[in-house]
Order: sequence, then structure tokens, then C-alpha cells
Amino acid sequence: MSTAQAPAAKASPAPTSLTARALIAIAALAVGGFGIGTTEFTIMGLLDPMVRDLRISIPEGGHVISAYALGVVIGAPSFAALGSRLPRKTLALSLLAWFTLANASSFWAADYHWLLVSRFVAGLPHGAYFGVAAVIAGTLVPVTRRGWAMSMVLMGLSVANVVGVPFVTWLGQHTGWRSMFLAVGLIGLLAFTAVIFTVPHEPAPEGASMKSELRGLRHGQLWFALAIGTVGFGGFFAVYSYISPTLLTVTKVPESVLPVAVGVYGVGMVVGNWFAGILADKSVMGTIYGACIGIMALEASFALFSAWAPIAFVLIFLIGSSGSFLVAPLQKRLVDVAPDAPSLAASLNHSALNLANSLGAFLGGAVIAAGLGLRAPAWVGVGLAFLGLLLALVSGALDRRRASRPVSSV
Repeated sequence: MSTAQAPAAKASPAPTSLTARALIAIAALAVGGFGIGTTEFTIMGLLDPMVRDLRISIPEGGHVISAYALGVVIGAPSFAALGSRLPRKTLALSLLAWFTLANASSFWAADYHWLLVSRFVAGLPHGAYFGVAAVIAGTLVPVTRRGWAMSMVLMGLSVANVVGVPFVTWLGQHTGWRSMFLAVGLIGLLAFTAVIFTVPHEPAPEGASMKSELRGLRHGQLWFALAIGTVGFGGFFAVYSYISPTLLTVTKVPESVLPVAVGVYGVGMVVGNWFAGILADKSVMGTIYGACIGIMALEASFALFSAWAPIAFVLIFLIGSSGSFLVAPLQKRLVDVAPDAPSLAASLNHSALNLANSLGAFLGGAVIAAGLGLRAPAWVGVGLAFLGLLLALVSGALDRRRASRPVSSV
């Protein structure tokens, strides 16, 4: 248990922990996150050309999004546990290689079912990569900056929504939606090369094993945190998964504006991620409560006012911010409640968020298929965020009850 954290503990008093070398290594790890974020979110902006080319329905297109998310859900704990005996740098490189090759397979997908399978396979290394990258980043800085280092790896995911997703969406519109997979493959290759040359090699943590990692699953609050992320962030994805057809049909903006829309979402996510890290250091659960309430209010507003383009774009920015407010505090919450299995806990955060992706896309597609219209997914999002808030309140109440026991027994 203690050996896995020893490198970070030794590095904490050393001022050299925040030298250029450490920062460059963290940036290299963030490039991997940038590629993962680009492939995860660009498909939503290219949903319309994809369904037209494959001759499938919009809900079936949503299943492509769900397939990737389910790959993350399954792959995150599996790869984190199976790779527990590997040096962390080796595991990170292996996951980047898998990710790059799987995206190449998506480019060559000849039909809908091949694409479903290849997107599932591409999602498998997602969560495990973020988990091991976050832990590596934490060992490069003092203990007091560990949360910041982890958030910088996650920032790659957020920045992808500002730069990678709009650019690759534009590229896909002009050269075909499949080109997004080639672009992501190149980003993966760049990240692989950068990690090789910048991240220091360390041996595998002494005593690490699949059994020791899986022991972290015994913590009840870990499961509460995963459930909060699944349903709360599911509310965010219920809207984001169908943002392209909603803007085209309800808001009636031209298709050329879609890259701007996903860019606005991305800026909101970066802003939300930045401030969530600051607020989570003060109150993890308070930040989670606020995020769920924010998602509820903003998505109800989107359902009511998305026909007006200026209001819709402001709400897109704010929804992106409120969604990101969940990520950093949930990451910290999971590591806090399972300190004996940091890699698995950090990976499971992305399992929860991508199960949310799948849940939101599925339920949003279901209400569209039922004929309730393209505003209906936003109301689904309100309901999911409300359920996430209820779970968070129960989890917080259990924390307070546990904290009060020693006082009441005196």
C-alpha cells in the first residue's frame, strides 16, 4: 500500500519536482489525453455525415458513441488491474499504442457493425491511460501539488474540446468523417513518442498486483462516487451526444457553424475544469453538489430556449463548464476513498464518466426514437443530474455520520 506512493512522498520536499523536466513530462502525458478527448467527442459533431454515409438512423449513430463509452467502462478496471505489475511508463506506452491502432481500424470500417466493434476496442485503453498517467504525474511533483498535476493530465481532455474537436470536426466535414480517425492516430503517435522521451522510467511499484488493486473495490464510498459520476455526467452527455442534430434542426444554424459550437463547449469545459480543481481543494462534495445543480438548471434552460441561437450558444458554454465541474472533484474523491488502489480508483473515474456517456447517449436516443423531439434529451439530462445530486447528498451524509461517531462516543 505504502510502496505505491513512496516515489511521490520522496519527491515532495524537493524543489526540483516542478522543474521544466517535470512539466514537460506532464505535458507529454496530457497530449495522450488530448488525443483521447479528440476521438471521444469529435464523433458527436460528425454524427450527421456519419449516419448519412452508413445509412443508419440518428439513434443508431448514438450507439456508435455508446460502443466507445462501454469500451472505456470495461477496459479501465481491467487494464489497470492487469497492468499493475508493469512499470507505469511501459503501461502508458502500451495503452497509447493500442489506442492508435484501434483508431486506424475505425478508419477502415466497411460497415456499421465493424465501426461499432472498432469503437468499442478503441475505448478499452481510455480510462486505464488516464488512471496511470494521473498517477505518474502525481509522482513528479510534491504531494501538495499532486491534485494540480492530475488535473493537468485531465486538461488535455478539456483542451481537446477547444482545439482538437473543432479542427477535426472541420476536417471531417471537408474531407469525410472517417478522416477524424487518421487525425487521432497521428495525435496518438505524437503522444507515444513524447512519452518515450520525456517521462522518466521507474520500476513497477513494489508489491503491486491485481489482487492489491482489486482490494480497493471494497470501499463503499468508491461505489457512491462512481454512481454519482455515471448518472450526473450522464445528464451532460444526454445533450452533448445530440448537439449536432439539435443545432441543425431546432436552432437552425448552418452546418458550417458546428465546429464553432463544439469549440464553445470545449472552452466551457476548460474553464469548468480549471475552477473545479480550485474549488475541489476547498470542498470536494460541495463542488459535486454545485455541478449537479448547475447541470439541472442549464439543461432545463437549453430545452426551453435552444431555438434562439445566441441563447443556445451561451448555454452550450455553461453546460460544458458545469459538466467539467464533476470531473476533477470525482477524480479526487475516488483517490481519497480508495488510497490503497490509486491507479484503479483513478481509472474507474473514467469508467463512470464513459458509462455516463453511454447512458446519456442511449436515453437521449430513446426519447428521440419515441418521437418526443430533439429537445427531449435535455429533459432526460435534468432527471439524470437530479438523481446524481440525490446520490451525492446521501454520500455526503454518510461522511458526516462517520465523522461524528468519535465525538459522540466521548
